[in-house]
Amino acid sequence: MNTFFEELMESVQQMDEIVQGKRAPSQLFEIDALQVRRIRQATGLSQVRFAEMIDVQVATLRNWEQGRREPTGPAKALLRAIRNDPDHVLKALSH
Repeated sequence: MNTFFEELMESVQQMDEIVQGKRAPSQLFEIDALQVRRIRQATGLSQVRFAEMIDVQVATLRNWEQGRREPTGPAKALLRAIRNDPDHVLKALSH
């Protein structure tokens, strides 16, 4: 469990370096409103609970899900991690 959290944190750090232009992305991960909604719905969480888990305002999550804004930086990396392994990521976030 601890190793997974360390890998998750390393992933977020790498994404931050990509956003700052210090590192080139190994692959591009585009996320649209439908993908954000599907990622959240796959967790079985409401918008309010999911926003709490990933530490964003509910209005921000709604903007993502309605296509008015797109997640960037660490939020985008976290959504990718949740999409790839929701059980472990959400468990790590709940501690």
